[in-house]
Amino acid sequence: MREIVLDTETTGLNPFDTPRHRIVEIGAVELFNQVPTGKTYHQYINPDRDMPTEAFEVHGIGMDFLADKPAFADIAPQFLDFVGDAKMVIHNAEFDMRFLNAELEWSGHRLLPNDQALDTLKIARRRFPGSPASLDALCRRFGIDNSAREKHGALLDSEILAEVYLELTGGKQPDFALAQTQSRQSASDRDQNWRPTQRAAALPSRLSESEKAAHAAFVEKLGEDALWTRFQ
Repeated sequence: MREIVLDTETTGLNPFDTPRHRIVEIGAVELFNQVPTGKTYHQYINPDRDMPTEAFEVHGIGMDFLADKPAFADIAPQFLDFVGDAKMVIHNAEFDMRFLNAELEWSGHRLLPNDQALDTLKIARRRFPGSPASLDALCRRFGIDNSAREKHGALLDSEILAEVYLELTGGKQPDFALAQTQSRQSASDRDQNWRPTQRAAALPSRLSESEKAAHAAFVEKLGEDALWTRFQ
């Protein structure tokens, strides 16, 4: 199963504000059967507007840096090809999907179905109700090193989120525990269903005649009240 762990950075919180807020960075990591393949997608985007101070303080991406970067319309086909029909794993998916589909609509491209996104924020809140569920909080919970995350960055955050996602869904070897459980269950079922059956022919005695005679002499010395005599 192919999955794309994805993150975006933007100029603001709502693409439909006036002026429009835009995406300035997309980062994505490919997983196959929940194992990173090494394939990534990373793109900076010129939003064709100013960069608000509040946004710059979050991700540190300024307009001087973005001035020569392509517009979203120019990178949209490559981005859509990379995503394909894979499930997109996103932290707070509603935010990123709203921006992605706004940009796709404005540039005349097909939209991404909302049910193509899997929200790790919702998964974390279900697993740990009442606990902090930010990406940083989940890194602390799972012991994931995010020391390089001085500011938000789409590719770095998607790489960190991939580790968090694997922990949320059962660790880096999601099938291993299941296989062990199935193995234990199978062994348990065999133990419960096993019943001894009678041999077709009795095994021959391994005692020699001299050993039988020696045993009989020993039992005779024990007297008539010996337990062995009663057993016989």
